[in-house]
Amino acid sequence: MTLATYKDGQTPFPEFSAVLMLDDLQIGHYDSVTWKPVYRIHSDAKYYDEEQSDAGRVFRYMYNGMKLQNHTDAETYCVHVQQRLAGCELLNDDKPGPVHFWDAFGGQTTEDFLPFLTQIKKPWMISWDQIKLNNVKFMYESVYYPTCIKVLQSYLNGKEQFDEKRVRLMKKTLSDSQGLQISCLATGFYPRHINLTLFRDGQPVEDDQITGGEILPNGDGTYQMRKSLHLNLDNKLDITFDVAESDPGSFSKSVFSVLVFMCVAALIIWRKRRAAGICSVQSSLLHLMVS
Repeated sequence: MTLATYKDGQTPFPEFSAVLMLDDLQIGHYDSVTWKPVYRIHSDAKYYDEEQSDAGRVFRYMYNGMKLQNHTDAETYCVHVQQRLAGCELLNDDKPGPVHFWDAFGGQTTEDFLPFLTQIKKPWMISWDQIKLNNVKFMYESVYYPTCIKVLQSYLNGKEQFDEKRVRLMKKTLSDSQGLQISCLATGFYPRHINLTLFRDGQPVEDDQITGGEILPNGDGTYQMRKSLHLNLDNKLDITFDVAESDPGSFSKSVFSVLVFMCVAALIIWRKRRAAGICSVQSSLLHLMVS
């Protein structure tokens, strides 16, 4: 999804800016200060220049269209602000889906649905001749729509780069109670939905014995969850942890005694369905400009 904002008037912000999203993860941005798209990652370095050129052309076209609408509107405000949410989608069979976009301007919102880009109608197009209309239709069908689908497919194929999930078990000695606090941290997962379960003696630990459990954002767009359990040292069992498979700072190489405790982190990642119940089309959305 791309959320673009155009501002006409004196503000401390860029005249035009856009944020590019894949589901709820930001993967790029663009503004009228640098006039260059900046991506968080590049799915294929071989096509980087081509992606830059295509995206720059799309955002420029979006900027020009939103600027034209601001100048066309007859009402006068100190600051004009127009926003556009736009994009394409892939269907279950990986076939290109329809294009959607929503405009918000002057207190009004409009929604357009272009299944095959055969109809493109905007108020300011009334004065266009057939040559210009054909040119706009050609640009949508030959440049903007294919660019949107190509970028969507490219980033879906490279989405695993965002998903570097890790699970760590950490211990902390509690001096006041002569016990231990065992924490299980799952981090780096995306999307944000996971099931993190602690097991003790082969049984799930009851929720009232566990602290934490909130899903928190990381700085890179992924998420983390931590759950902790307090243990006393009355009943002991020696457990050896393989440091090579754990965080080096989390464990000592020596064997230490704790209650029988297992931390099983099951990271269950799923896509949100577009509607409740059985959904015939499950899509990931990446919205690029259409005007």
